[in-house]
Amino acid sequence: MEKLKYKHKIVEQVRFHEVDILGVCNNAVYFNYFEDARIKYVQDIKRNYELKELLEGDSFFIMVHNEIDYLQSAGLDDELFIYTRIEFIKNSSFGFRHLVENIATGKIIAKGGGIVVHINKGTKEVVPLPKEFYTAVKKFEPDVKIIKD
Repeated sequence: MEKLKYKHKIVEQVRFHEVDILGVCNNAVYFNYFEDARIKYVQDIKRNYELKELLEGDSFFIMVHNEIDYLQSAGLDDELFIYTRIEFIKNSSFGFRHLVENIATGKIIAKGGGIVVHINKGTKEVVPLPKEFYTAVKKFEPDVKIIKD
């Protein structure tokens, strides 16, 4: 099963303001779920592997690419697992993959991903990821691809 590749997940519940007149979760909301999952993933990696440089001082990430495929819709009060993994790491960027599973049905209802770039918050310039980040992600996800630029 594809979801076995994912070691990180969070739970989201579809809220009233996230559905349209048909009771379907708005397509843009899934990107918010992905963002919640990415932030939690990075926070967990940072805490579990003692990455002190990441997201402190001038260390910051910006989103440069987002994508999603919708397979089925979610509705009001549906509980969803948002699975997250890092697929690859380059010098200053890395790519996430996500699966969205309806907890009640066990069906994958969306798949997506994105790329984030590590920048200096003050200068807005792209900067290399700390070496500790590669080590931490590789420990958590041994199958992550390390791509040398």
